[in-house]
Amino acid sequence: MAEDFCYAGERFADIQMLRYRLNGFDQLSLQQKLYVYYLSEATLWGRDITFDQMGADNLQIRKLMEIVCLYAKENGVDHGREYEAMETYLKRLWFSNGIHHHYGGEKFIPDFTEQYWEDMVRKIDPVSLPLREGQSVDGMIHHLAKIIFDPNVCSKRVNKTNGEDLVVTSACNFYKNVTQKEVEAFYAEKKDSNDMQPPSWGLNSQLVKKEDGQLSECVWKEDGLYGEAITHIIYWLKKAVEVAENEGQREVLKLLISYYQSGDLRTFDNYSIKWVECHEGDIDFINGFIEVYDDPLGIKATWEGLVEYKDKEASKRTRTISDHAQWFEDHSPIDNRFRKKTVKGVTANAICAAMLGGGEYPSTAIGINLPNADWIRAAHGSKSITISNITDAYNKAAKGSGFKEEFVGDKETLALIEKYGDACDDLHTDLHECLGHGSGQLLPGTDPDALRAYGSTIEEARADLFGLYYMAAPKLVELGLLPDGDAYKAQYYSYLMNGMMTQLTRIQPGNVIEEAHMRNRALIARWTYEHADGAMKMVKQEDKTFLVITDYSRLRKAFAELLAEIQRIKSEGDYEAAKELVETYAVKIDPVLHSEILERYKKLNLAPYKGFLNPRLTPVSSADGSIIDVNADYSETYWEQMMRYSHDYAAL
Repeated sequence: MAEDFCYAGERFADIQMLRYRLNGFDQLSLQQKLYVYYLSEATLWGRDITFDQMGADNLQIRKLMEIVCLYAKENGVDHGREYEAMETYLKRLWFSNGIHHHYGGEKFIPDFTEQYWEDMVRKIDPVSLPLREGQSVDGMIHHLAKIIFDPNVCSKRVNKTNGEDLVVTSACNFYKNVTQKEVEAFYAEKKDSNDMQPPSWGLNSQLVKKEDGQLSECVWKEDGLYGEAITHIIYWLKKAVEVAENEGQREVLKLLISYYQSGDLRTFDNYSIKWVECHEGDIDFINGFIEVYDDPLGIKATWEGLVEYKDKEASKRTRTISDHAQWFEDHSPIDNRFRKKTVKGVTANAICAAMLGGGEYPSTAIGINLPNADWIRAAHGSKSITISNITDAYNKAAKGSGFKEEFVGDKETLALIEKYGDACDDLHTDLHECLGHGSGQLLPGTDPDALRAYGSTIEEARADLFGLYYMAAPKLVELGLLPDGDAYKAQYYSYLMNGMMTQLTRIQPGNVIEEAHMRNRALIARWTYEHADGAMKMVKQEDKTFLVITDYSRLRKAFAELLAEIQRIKSEGDYEAAKELVETYAVKIDPVLHSEILERYKKLNLAPYKGFLNPRLTPVSSADGSIIDVNADYSETYWEQMMRYSHDYAAL
């Protein structure tokens, strides 16, 4: 029974592990289950790619720490404080796909000493160590000690500090021996202003400066960089072709395979078009180099994977939204020049995740809208998903935590959030993903990358504002998406409270806001605070700061004003205006308020971040060896799952 399902896994550092349930998986046909299984294997084989993309030394550090910790467990090494700290470090490294915090991007410094680490490493037979070609044990220890322990070396995975060379000061592994100016000049030369269907130049490659000073792309493809992992991905995608639900899915898979084989970005565009136009069947997937949040310049894409099947009951809500996409576009509070005259191909589904991988694992999004290319969206539409079993796990894990009671300032607002909060969160995610990202258009000749390092924050703010503006529209009550005209207030309060205050629980003292989604929420909340004519206030009650909203209708007007400006910025490619908005409202933190929020949160004894353990999918065979079922098992611990992945899916 679902009520008996254990959602909570272990907790460590600032992380709580959760499990998600494959609701309705048993009702899929054997062919569908096999399709999910083969796609899941293709998803798991991309793991090492993501680790390497997040930092050039991540894979060696991960392998070394796994060997050391396993040695300690198997040989009865004293499990004192330093060993416990070492195991926690490994768990954090697994969670973040590297040595930098998965959300904030800052390097986490070990709580064990360098001497203890070196002593443990030297206990290992050198034959078992993950030495690089020509590397000695002493050389490995000397090199990795700086990477792991020196706070000034590789301090940020993605640096977004205005005025610095964002490429040189970022530890992510998308560039080698090049500067920001060199990168921008290299890709500017590739762009043709007359090309109305430009590929996403640089999306699937590492840019390297050779010894002769020439810049060259090392493309991620079957016979290129990451080829060992991509070969396995292709193998399982070919297996998926054999059991796909329909011809459309088979065509999509074959194009993706062709793209992995060639690395040709125009093939990727053809794949994206076929994928977005394929609506038949209950099962879908994301597999490849997709999102660019982990590149400080927003060019290079992190590898990610997701396997999904439709949640048919929850999809009724998303279908209602997508069926009325043109109405929402026509009534958007933006300049008419930036509206799409005809909204094409907007499809939206609530789905159950069946397997998470790469950049979507263990921490995952709750909603996704793809493809990212603006010209494909305009001509062919987009697909949006909200992940119902992930949000369900979040909601069930949050019950009774005391969080809302601590940070919501009055009983009436708390009752409103208790009554409508979960439903409004789901609906806002739907509006953000289904319509927000797909709304509006660039003016002819506008470079899609014109906003550079600020592009991701501006785009996320645009989608969030679209959702916030329409949350209060009477049309949503008319469509049956909200029960009454007051429900939206729960979302307005929760969103602004998060942007002004509670998301700060995720940031260490003295740091600024780095992550694009957090910057987006801070930008919206703080800009609205200044421009909504006192409709929201920050007040003190018994030395605690609370948000008070006095005029919800005025907030909606402020959201409309900001949405209109942010759409103008994106449509016109106004870099300076984007920079001004983000740097003014989205980066800096009030240290006094931050200290207060952290202290209040600490007393709740909660983990600010959540991540997910995947189910283990295993084929069940009959006596003659034929597969008769696929079993989903949820019993694996975090240690067991991560060590199994490192052993079974080791490609690089």
